[in-house]
Amino acid sequence: MKTSLILCASLAALAATSRPATAVDEGMWLFNKPPASELKARYGFEVTPEFLEHLQLSCVRFSTGGSGSFVSGSGLVMTNHHVGSDMLAKLSTPERDLLATGYVAKSQEQELACPDLELDCLWSIEDVTAKVNADVKPEMSTGQALAIRRAAMSAIESAAREASGLKPEVVTLYQGGAYHLYLYKNYKDVRLVFAPEKQAAFFGGDPDNFEFPRFNLDCTFFRVYDDGKAITPRHWLKWNEKGVKEGELVFVAGHPGSTERAFTMSHLEFLRDVRLPFGLASLWRTEIWLKTFSDRSEEWRRIAEDDLFGVQNSRKALTGRLAGLQDPELMQRKVDAEAKLRAAVAANPEWQQQWGGAWDEIASAQAAYRGFYHRFSALGGGSLSLGSELAGVAKTLVRVADEKQKPNGERLREYSDSALESLEFQLLSPAPVYPDLEIQRLTMRLSSMAEVLGASDPAVVAALAGKSPRARAEELIRDTKLADVAERKRLYEGGKAATDASKDPLIALVKALDVENRELRKRWEDQVQSVERSAYAKIAAANFAVYGDSVYPDATFTLRLSYGKVVGYEELGRKVPAFTELGGLFERAQERREAYPFEIPASWANAKKKLDLDVPFNFVSTCDIIGGNSGSPTVDRNGAVVGLIFDGNIQSLVWDIAFDEVQGRAVSVDARAMIETFRKVYRANALADELLRKGPHGS
Repeated sequence: MKTSLILCASLAALAATSRPATAVDEGMWLFNKPPASELKARYGFEVTPEFLEHLQLSCVRFSTGGSGSFVSGSGLVMTNHHVGSDMLAKLSTPERDLLATGYVAKSQEQELACPDLELDCLWSIEDVTAKVNADVKPEMSTGQALAIRRAAMSAIESAAREASGLKPEVVTLYQGGAYHLYLYKNYKDVRLVFAPEKQAAFFGGDPDNFEFPRFNLDCTFFRVYDDGKAITPRHWLKWNEKGVKEGELVFVAGHPGSTERAFTMSHLEFLRDVRLPFGLASLWRTEIWLKTFSDRSEEWRRIAEDDLFGVQNSRKALTGRLAGLQDPELMQRKVDAEAKLRAAVAANPEWQQQWGGAWDEIASAQAAYRGFYHRFSALGGGSLSLGSELAGVAKTLVRVADEKQKPNGERLREYSDSALESLEFQLLSPAPVYPDLEIQRLTMRLSSMAEVLGASDPAVVAALAGKSPRARAEELIRDTKLADVAERKRLYEGGKAATDASKDPLIALVKALDVENRELRKRWEDQVQSVERSAYAKIAAANFAVYGDSVYPDATFTLRLSYGKVVGYEELGRKVPAFTELGGLFERAQERREAYPFEIPASWANAKKKLDLDVPFNFVSTCDIIGGNSGSPTVDRNGAVVGLIFDGNIQSLVWDIAFDEVQGRAVSVDARAMIETFRKVYRANALADELLRKGPHGS
């Protein structure tokens, strides 16, 4: 195995970090380029290779879009309830709603196998920037350069997979300024161990979402197996029974999804004026449709609950991001920072010649994108998303059949050889499919397409085939055979001949839209993505030249390290304490007269007399997080668990664009609250013992 953090190269430079210590706890730092000088200057903390390796190999990434960590020597994994809720929904039935009741496995034999959940543990990092750019020539167009880089990335991944047996991913950093090869240990046998009921995990619902104080037990535990036995991970995080105090240094290791902090002003203006308003309108529409659907029956509420939660969460998050982009003060700071960097470049003739045109190039790309963004999005974007799971299966079958006929380096990246194992695993998932919900999902997407493009648009006419969106969706879902996993397998293994011969209506729908969608994707790649990659690589080089090479890149749903301190803040003239206590849940419920969504869970009401209501429940810190960090462990100086990230407050929603710790905070479940409730509310003593290394699986 390679040195897991490329420590030989990167850690030798720890003491030479040239970026000056900041006055804030900002940064989603690469594990092979940690913020050593900042931590030393601000907290007197010495970053060591051992500390970084321990955290890296203890962390996992969830295929459902969140983070987690190994927390015992028997493969126990901790994450959020809302990260695991997709699995809870898939494991539920009309008779057993795990989102409503929660689940406690009393033994490993009772742990429930998840149908299509994958966990990735980052095993090694290698800088492959030179390899990716090796065949790119100055005279090439940006589109040609993108194709060359894409082929190189696929070749690097294939070679790495063959040599290591691990799951490879070439990660684009600094929007194209660097490329790193990440190798992951991939786990597919994952089983549910524990989950509280949703009312405890998401107490306060949408009204309290992204707010503080909070009173949420937003946690779920899984276990990883291999060959039928619980694994023994190389590294796992110990539990700090005493917890953390206000003012103490803490770390968060997780997988933040994506940020736009390095975007130019023209790019941010495109987000503000085009992309986010379009996305918010779509989310509002979808939320109303799903809420109406859910109100029709208790069973429909159950099967749509996870979808509705995701839409509501995204709607509130995007609202906060848009508010940040509409804040003149925040945007002026962006204007000033860009002007400062451009002035530094302009002052050096060589730099100006190399990099000076980058900002104008990005502006031209955004102007081009405005011309077709709405059409591209209405037709499903680059992935041809059609809303429903079964339509997604049809899209995968059609596209993978077409792409596998091409050389690996010429395929769409999501169908490269290195991606096929996970693609097959997801495609052939035995997870339940609900026809009524599928009809609703597809109706929403077809209606939106008609609304954006107009009913007489050729693509809409082809998609609807002379019917209303609802009637067309009912027809497609009623007549498709793709709910049958055996039929999916037959078409997948049969390749292009099988999909070409298929009479399945969803296959036909995808084919009717795929030609134009591919054309629009190619236009986006040539006029937008390739230009951005080239221009942002120049801006990254300018940043390195002006500020040194210890600048962290925007988030990419890959492992990052953040740090901060546990501290409250002021809001509307009052101090918001850093901690809440278990008793606060009962007080909040009484204050709201236990009206939905502030009902006390029955399990908590029954256990109230046994609980120590003064035990810390949730706490806030200045750690730099965003979506994707959900489920990340919050650890102390020794790398021991003191909490579990599950949210940010409302003031942190602008962190996608710019970090500010005046009021913005990351929110964690306190480790002490988990142990207290596991024992006294859920009678999950075996789980508590395992976490505290007092049971048979905790050593």
